[in-house]
Amino acid sequence: MVGALSLQPRILSSFVGDRFLYSTTLPLHQLFRCNLGRKRVSMQLSRTLSGLTNLLFNRRNLDEVSNKKRKRLRPGEVSPYRPVPDHILRPPYVNSRQPPGIASGPELHDEKGMESMRASGRLAAQVLEYAGTLVKPGVTTDEIDQAVHQMIIDNGAYPSPLGYGGFPKSVCTSVNECICHGIPDSRPLEDSDIINIDVTVYLNGYHGDTSATFFCGEVDDEARNLVKVTKECLDKAISVCAPGVEYRKIGKTIHDHADKYKYGVVRQFVGHGVGRVFHADPVILHYSNYSELYLFTHFVGFWSSVESSTNAVYNNLLLLAGNNDGGRMMLNQTFTIEPMLTIGSINPVMWEDNWTVVTQDGSLSAQFEHTILITQDGAEILTQC
Repeated sequence: MVGALSLQPRILSSFVGDRFLYSTTLPLHQLFRCNLGRKRVSMQLSRTLSGLTNLLFNRRNLDEVSNKKRKRLRPGEVSPYRPVPDHILRPPYVNSRQPPGIASGPELHDEKGMESMRASGRLAAQVLEYAGTLVKPGVTTDEIDQAVHQMIIDNGAYPSPLGYGGFPKSVCTSVNECICHGIPDSRPLEDSDIINIDVTVYLNGYHGDTSATFFCGEVDDEARNLVKVTKECLDKAISVCAPGVEYRKIGKTIHDHADKYKYGVVRQFVGHGVGRVFHADPVILHYSNYSELYLFTHFVGFWSSVESSTNAVYNNLLLLAGNNDGGRMMLNQTFTIEPMLTIGSINPVMWEDNWTVVTQDGSLSAQFEHTILITQDGAEILTQC
């Protein structure tokens, strides 16, 4: 389940905290145009900068997006909460509709902790694999949720999303243009849909978190390629992980690969530390802003003789650049990487349910996620069968 780097207060307090939005000495409104409405979760650059970056970087020109008539996603009916047996250990946030926020500081595991993480990751992977076999035209996402819920509790675990900040279901199902946090409902899957299923289990006090995007029936080449490249982004990002590596290398690796195919990388939703706490440090960004800031400064002539005030704006833009945090991976640390790519706009819009997030233009989005453990040899994927 992804974290969110967002101005929407509820999600912000859930996953990230506000330190990323206020890491500048200039007032934020001087650098960004922010929409604080409930339906918008995007943090947009000023018109001049966003227009330039849209043109030069990781967002496909909207004229290039497929004009095929794909019906826009609409909410269905959501069934009641599913019960969990009393003997199953619950995370501390259950029974509170208030999101717990992100835990400060990375969690480093001892041998027992690593074995517990392997167990929760293995179960999450098995549940996700099973959920993928259910993806067929006519099956509702609520039916997938019911099956996932039953498998998790049958294995003595708790479905981590259930009750997290009021989330009403045991799994996230994000169809077509849904970027993340889709609530399972009565909508039947249709031939040519793609669907991300995001599974997190809480087993013996540890969370295992994973997701994948599946094909429903006959899917066109455009959707297949988006899903393929998104999976490649995750695999390439995991391959660069090791003790001492900067977190920012993850975002650069993902962004560089997505750029080759002109796919957009969603910026507001992030990977995160995971273990005894669902969402913790570090925050893992999936993009890199260095190249666009470099070209932007050249484009407007910042490298020539400029006023000090302009230099100040540039310096603060650098502070706000993606993955400019400078942190490094540590041995025995666990976190998720979960890139979300789009064919068109990377701007997310939130539905009235305060969870479901879709692309602004209705273009397809895909996501893959693993929980990894940093080892002496690199990274161990915990969420694979």
